[in-house]
Amino acid sequence: MPAGGPCDRLLDRKSSVLLLIDMQEKLLPVMHESAEVLRNTIKLARFASIVNLPVLVTEQEKLGPTVEELRSALPGFEPVSKIEFDACLRPEFNEALERFSRGTVIVSGIESHICVTQTSLHLLERYNVHVVADAVSSREPANRRVALDRMARAGVTVSSTEMVIFELLERAGTDEFRKVLELIK
Repeated sequence: MPAGGPCDRLLDRKSSVLLLIDMQEKLLPVMHESAEVLRNTIKLARFASIVNLPVLVTEQEKLGPTVEELRSALPGFEPVSKIEFDACLRPEFNEALERFSRGTVIVSGIESHICVTQTSLHLLERYNVHVVADAVSSREPANRRVALDRMARAGVTVSSTEMVIFELLERAGTDEFRKVLELIK
């Protein structure tokens, strides 16, 4: 597993990429706490723009496009379309991820116990993986809990939106910090 940066336990923006899994129009409305998950995912997307963090988006075929609020936070994004639950089984996904040349993947999306878990566990073979607990969901809260527990036991680091943001930000008093304050208020 590649090193994450100066301290392997902390996120580093030079070695990280944000992965947004299947935040789609037909799927999001049936997720538990969908408004909070969308709000946190949008925060992560906007934060990525502030700190020039690369973003990769997947879309499960036949579930519609990525929700508009998220698409508008990611101008010019090109989602990777897939039929597989595990995005790593899609060659186009792996090629897109490898182009970033990053050692850490920060994961947000739906559903926690299906696409998020399968992709995260597979990514562990080549990357440090952080799943953002308050930016993932499932239809049933129990499935989300089981997924987060399983991923953590396998070696995925479980974080929160603000943990990710402030680890990658590193310091207060900068222009980036002032922009980020607007996101988290």
